[in-house]
Amino acid sequence: MPMQYEASLVWFRRDLRADDHAALHQALERSRRVFCAFCFDTAILDALPSREDRRVEFIAIALDELEAALAQHGGGLLVVHGDASEAIPRLADELGVGAVFANHDYEPYAKQRDAAVARALQHLGIAFHTFKDQVIFEKDEVMTGAGTPFTVFTPYKNAWLKKLDAVHLSSYPVQRHAGALAAPPFRRRATLADTGFRTTDLRSLGLPLGASGAQRLLDEFMRRIDAYRERRDFPASKGPSYLSVHLRFGTISVRTLAARAQALATEGAQAWLAELVWRDFYQAILHHFPHVVGGAFRREYDALQFDNEEAQWEAWKAGRTGYPLVDAAMRQINQTGYMHNRLRMVTASFLVKDLHIDWRWGERYFADRLNDFDLAANNGGWQWAASTGCDAQPYFRIFNPVTQSEKFDPQGKFIRRYVPELARVPAKFVHAPWTMPPLEQQAAGCVIGRDYPAPIVDHDVARKVALERYNRVKRGE
Repeated sequence: MPMQYEASLVWFRRDLRADDHAALHQALERSRRVFCAFCFDTAILDALPSREDRRVEFIAIALDELEAALAQHGGGLLVVHGDASEAIPRLADELGVGAVFANHDYEPYAKQRDAAVARALQHLGIAFHTFKDQVIFEKDEVMTGAGTPFTVFTPYKNAWLKKLDAVHLSSYPVQRHAGALAAPPFRRRATLADTGFRTTDLRSLGLPLGASGAQRLLDEFMRRIDAYRERRDFPASKGPSYLSVHLRFGTISVRTLAARAQALATEGAQAWLAELVWRDFYQAILHHFPHVVGGAFRREYDALQFDNEEAQWEAWKAGRTGYPLVDAAMRQINQTGYMHNRLRMVTASFLVKDLHIDWRWGERYFADRLNDFDLAANNGGWQWAASTGCDAQPYFRIFNPVTQSEKFDPQGKFIRRYVPELARVPAKFVHAPWTMPPLEQQAAGCVIGRDYPAPIVDHDVARKVALERYNRVKRGE
């Protein structure tokens, strides 16, 4: 029989919702009174490059909704600002609780922080309980027959699906025990302004926010999920679910999403479920192979040579490479904090294999700008594109930015949305505008080299250079 507590504290992190919440469920079942808290962790916030960060504002808005949801059941939400490894034990001590409950976090910093919190709580005589919540399967739950971690996705997915059953998709109900929620004996509510961050354009982007916004997105996506497989690769089409940022901050439960997808037999639903499996896969890779943070999964590729030419790096970041699909994608992330998944692959491949710039540079750039930044998924995606990771794109398969554009944005709708210089360029030239005759350039109001840059590299030449560099690594030279 689990120990029962007079009072406990639930520490919210990447799980900003009041339903289907493992730690909250466990605390409510095992405590007479349950307090709730969130910490704006300075160890994370101070490392951000700007005081205008949509993700911090996303959290602040989600906390407002979370607090209201808890208050409906007589509870509340304490919000503190400081080093979490110190602030949470101090808060637990002030509240006089017997235990702190939280959900697992798998990133290296989070593991170190939680270990420090556990030590501090132990010194205070307070228990620390953590639970699986942000993935369906974690750590060693999906392994090969030999008991080793999977490093290839398809066998992992097959094992994942074989292991999946109703128990793994069951929710952790909160409402039936919500009477144990308690309003804290004091008010402590750090705001966005208290953290030193400012409001952004987040609300103007049209993304539904908070747990209620996540639910609206899910309901809307369910009406078009059958077409997901066919539409997901076309950035001008409404194909994705747009739920990635909500998964990142836990304003919706991954069990809810997986259960909805699993209940449908359509190809679209199963393709989307596979994307959730990828998410678990990369979390497992991060857990078993922490050297991927800062280094190649396949260590031999740490010897790969990069030019890291600053002018080309700046052109890639600004969306001024002369390749329209690449530029449109980079302008999308710069303007909105979102990038379509197909385009994440295209822009990453272009940076590494056309511009010969270190994949870690691009990984960090995305980490700074993506609203849905997740270390495991971002690292996995970049190493896939750079062919340095597990089950990566073979190094000799290099995305051609023009043919990718022709295939996935055939009319140039997405390109024109983010590269207005090309608005009047005919569709037959919009993917490679430098091939447009001079008179047509004048007619379209887009003179190459004046209104829009010429390609900063020749793809065919750059491709051959990349292949030779990868081959040298393969040969051990």
